[in-house]
Amino acid sequence: MAGKDSLIGETHVPDLDYWKRMIACQNACPVHTDARGYVRAIAEGNDELAYLIARGPNPLASICGRVCGAPCETDCRRGSIDKPIAIRALKRFVCDKFGPESRPDGGRSLIEFLKDAASQHPERECQGKEELLPLLQSITSGMVPPVEGKSVGIIGSGPAGLAAAHDLALLGFKVTIYEMESVLAGMLATGIPEYRLPRALVAAEVEVILSLGVQAVTNCCVGRDITFPQLREQHDAVIIAAGAKRSRALPIPGSDAKGVLGGVEFLRDVSLGNPVEMGRRVVVIGGGNVAYDVGRTVLRQISLDAARTALREAGVTEVHLCSLESLDEMPADDIEIIEGDEEGIHRRNSLGPKEVLTDQSGAVCGVRFRRCTQVFNESRRFDPQFDDSDITDIECDTALIAIGQSFDLSFIEAERDSLDLMPNGLVKCTPDTGETNAPDVFVAGDLAYGPKLLIHAVASGKAVARAIYESVTSRKIEARDTELHFPIAAYSREKEYEGVPRVSLTTLSAAERVTSMTAVVEHGLSEAEARCEAGRCLNCGVNTIFDGTRCILCGGCAEVCPELCLRLVPLSALHGNGALQGVLDGQLDGWSPADASAIVKDETSCIRCALCAERCPTGAITMQQFIFKEELSCLDV
Repeated sequence: MAGKDSLIGETHVPDLDYWKRMIACQNACPVHTDARGYVRAIAEGNDELAYLIARGPNPLASICGRVCGAPCETDCRRGSIDKPIAIRALKRFVCDKFGPESRPDGGRSLIEFLKDAASQHPERECQGKEELLPLLQSITSGMVPPVEGKSVGIIGSGPAGLAAAHDLALLGFKVTIYEMESVLAGMLATGIPEYRLPRALVAAEVEVILSLGVQAVTNCCVGRDITFPQLREQHDAVIIAAGAKRSRALPIPGSDAKGVLGGVEFLRDVSLGNPVEMGRRVVVIGGGNVAYDVGRTVLRQISLDAARTALREAGVTEVHLCSLESLDEMPADDIEIIEGDEEGIHRRNSLGPKEVLTDQSGAVCGVRFRRCTQVFNESRRFDPQFDDSDITDIECDTALIAIGQSFDLSFIEAERDSLDLMPNGLVKCTPDTGETNAPDVFVAGDLAYGPKLLIHAVASGKAVARAIYESVTSRKIEARDTELHFPIAAYSREKEYEGVPRVSLTTLSAAERVTSMTAVVEHGLSEAEARCEAGRCLNCGVNTIFDGTRCILCGGCAEVCPELCLRLVPLSALHGNGALQGVLDGQLDGWSPADASAIVKDETSCIRCALCAERCPTGAITMQQFIFKEELSCLDV
């Protein structure tokens, strides 16, 4: 049984969902990557297996190893003890060794490598339905019959579009991606700066997907080069996976002045090598990651321009980043804020833009701000309040707006296309599957559910691929769970693992960073660092299993537990749902509850040290590995 808090809160009887939730990193991942599995494989020196696990459900694993928002780390149970495992950095470690970026052919042979290597490691401890191996095995065995003679058009080649293309191609569809830019990958290639995400790595991930037979048409703007109705005529289904590639406008006087630019458009121009007119004094308005991408890119642009023209004057170049939020409230990742400070960003918190100031020629010469006294109200809803008596003017030659992004769906006409639109102009859909009121039109990524993380876009693309398979074939891909625990004969842990601090990722010096657009800021882990960091993992797939028939209630397990997560309590202290009562009724077998006791465990603090199992004199406690598989099959719908 599992309890919570010192007063014994609600007690749960473990079931399949409970054991899955215990593997918090995998449970938090939108594509259910078994992060615990690949982290433990790294700790044991099996890097190839680690890569197979990391890549299994995620066709953009190498990209995620660099820029994923890592919800797995946020939920990592090690974080409740000291700091979470550096899961994203460990993913990068194995992707650097086995991913498409490490292959001389640019990644085109990766799928064959995955098939061959996976066949040598067919068993997984916690294998989800989204993994590549069970999907390929199900297609090969006929459990999931591949599609023949059907095609899908995808508008947009960002992470949602690429993930959908990957899975649709595996399912037998002929897939064509329509991309308005000259390069594929959407904002991965034109929005995220190269100092964070190398373009060669992005190209290698894309090449793997193209190697599956996916076709791509670049420099193709839907609505200009081809109409939306034409796409629907050419394909059996169409996915709208267009990204939010427009900067949201700032509704203040002067926002249309010369020298006021959109942050997203600025990043695009820099990525594509387009000329950008940039002043020496720059104000960036916004407090999120995009604002920092803009500000840090501006620093590099100015540095490169100065190096080329030899015109740099000490004390003249300034980049101010102004946000409504206080430092503690800023939505940008901590590392972005820290590295931005190191590189010379002048961070100005709690300032709300009031007016763009212009000179006699109509060009921006500054931005007027007022003090922001509140960003969110008591209900945590966005409700900024300002002090109009506290005014700050910041001089600038260029102002960059990075307060949010918007979509361009001008190629859709609701009446002509018979599509239901929402009041904000977006296509109405079922977020989990991307289905719209038109049976052949689907929506994926941020368009489906609003701005989220890169890995959410990947999950959305994969979900839409399955929804299209069901729509076209009238067969639904289902997953059947199998689970078991088996005892670990010689369970052991790394020496003093519970006290090892999280690895500190090294970076280029700030002086080196700002002189190059392409120099990657964050260094990868060395082999020794990776092994040590992976060894910190609590391995939440291992559980302490109690055999009540052998327990003598000596209390030795509770006495030896270093985290005090075990307690012996009277049955009267327990309360829970019907499952708990069912277990109690079965165990008591006529005994009075007043004469019985139970051991409760607080799973949130257990570090899987096995001291309780070692201490138990009767062998009532064993360390056991939890295994589950989601086996795929097709059902007619």
